[in-house]
Amino acid sequence: MFMSQFSLDGRVAIVTGGSRGIGKAIAVGLAEAGADIVVASRKLPDLEAVANEISSLGRRSLAVAAHMGKTEDIQNLVARVNQEFGRIDILVNNAGTSPIFGWLLDAEERAWDHIMNVNLKGYFLMAQAVAKTMIAQKKGAIVNVASVAGLRPERGVGFYSISKAGVIMLTKVLAAEWGRYSIRVNAIAPGVIRTRLTQPIWGNPDYLKRVTESSALGRIGEPEEIVGAVLYLASDASSYVSGQTFALDGGEAGAAG
Repeated sequence: MFMSQFSLDGRVAIVTGGSRGIGKAIAVGLAEAGADIVVASRKLPDLEAVANEISSLGRRSLAVAAHMGKTEDIQNLVARVNQEFGRIDILVNNAGTSPIFGWLLDAEERAWDHIMNVNLKGYFLMAQAVAKTMIAQKKGAIVNVASVAGLRPERGVGFYSISKAGVIMLTKVLAAEWGRYSIRVNAIAPGVIRTRLTQPIWGNPDYLKRVTESSALGRIGEPEEIVGAVLYLASDASSYVSGQTFALDGGEAGAAG
């Protein structure tokens, strides 16, 4: 009976940034748990490949090109999902922009605007848009993908760290406000995961050595290792969990939960 709480049969999930890396792994993992999946990002061809993979699992899928920094794209995405599926049970806010390496003293205002617009404002606007559907359903689960960089400052990626700290507080505020509607909002904070986004880190031998030496497991993570935590937070198995941030960093020294 307990294992059935992890089932997502009959549910519809939106995964932003779902064309590759962590987003793709989450989208496929939720489909394997029974959910129908909508994947969204800026480039449609990459999304369609993921949607086809999900369809091969016997689940309904939809690929929608949308920029998470543009309000009109977000509104069009949510409207299309409601039209095609008639419901939205799960939102995984994963779309984000790459860290800009450098020090805040030399940073440009446009870099701040770009990172905050996608990494923080986009999460809020997506959550706000789907919440209206979830309120009508009297239930929903939102999972925000933050980062351990939001739990402690990461050298050289200050704007990124600040944006992810904002995601963690956004998670807490939305959970506090929307719990009355039976909408749960949680976050995960991955450490270094082997994706294209983090290639400058794991592709640098010195930086990789520092990261792996600070990890209790002595290695970086793989995208598939993120899926279990998201499935837990998206499913009824976590029905009494909201406003929390789970660090998925291999036990990296200095991480806070």
